[in-house]
Amino acid sequence: MGNSLVVGVGDCKVTGDPLAELVTYALGSCIAVVIWDPVTKVSGLLHFMLPDSAVDRNGNGKDHPFRYADTGTPLLFRGAYQQGAEKKRLVVRLAGGAAVVNDNGFFNIGKRNYAALRKILWKAGVMVHAEDVGGCVSRTVRLEAGSGKMIIRATGEPERELRPMSQAERSSAMGGALCQYV
Repeated sequence: MGNSLVVGVGDCKVTGDPLAELVTYALGSCIAVVIWDPVTKVSGLLHFMLPDSAVDRNGNGKDHPFRYADTGTPLLFRGAYQQGAEKKRLVVRLAGGAAVVNDNGFFNIGKRNYAALRKILWKAGVMVHAEDVGGCVSRTVRLEAGSGKMIIRATGEPERELRPMSQAERSSAMGGALCQYV
C-alpha cells in the first residue's frame, strides 16, 4: 500500500488517492464512519468520540468538529463530495461503539454514539452497507482506497474484512422484503 493516512481520535481524513490507506486505531466507544466511492475511489474516515457537540460549552464543537457525530459526520460527507464522490454511490460502513469501560451502563457512550450517528444518517438519506458495532472490544480499522476493502481487527481476534451487504442481504437482515403480502 502506498500512502498511509492515520486518522486520530476526533479526526477525519478524506482522500482521492487510490493508493492511500486510511487507518484508525483504538476504537472503543468511539465510532469510525468509513465511506468509499467505487467510481472515483474517493475515501473518507471519521473517528468521532461523542454524539453531540452541545457538550462543548465553549464553542459547540466549532474548534474540534470531528470529535462529535453531529458536526463531524456532515463534514466527512461534504469533504468527499468536494473531491467528486456522489452520495448515491457511496459505500458506508461503521465500526466501534463498544462498551470498553465498565460503568454499569451509566454513560453508555458507545450506544449513544451509535444511536446519534444512525439518526444523522437516516435524516440525510444515507444507507449503511455494513457495520461492526457494540460489544466490549477495541477495534482497529483500515480502508484500502483503491479497492474499498475494509479490514477490522478487534482486540484478541484475527483481522477480517467487513464487506458491504448486497440489497438482498440488507433486506433479509431487516426482516425480509418490505411490504410482502402473502
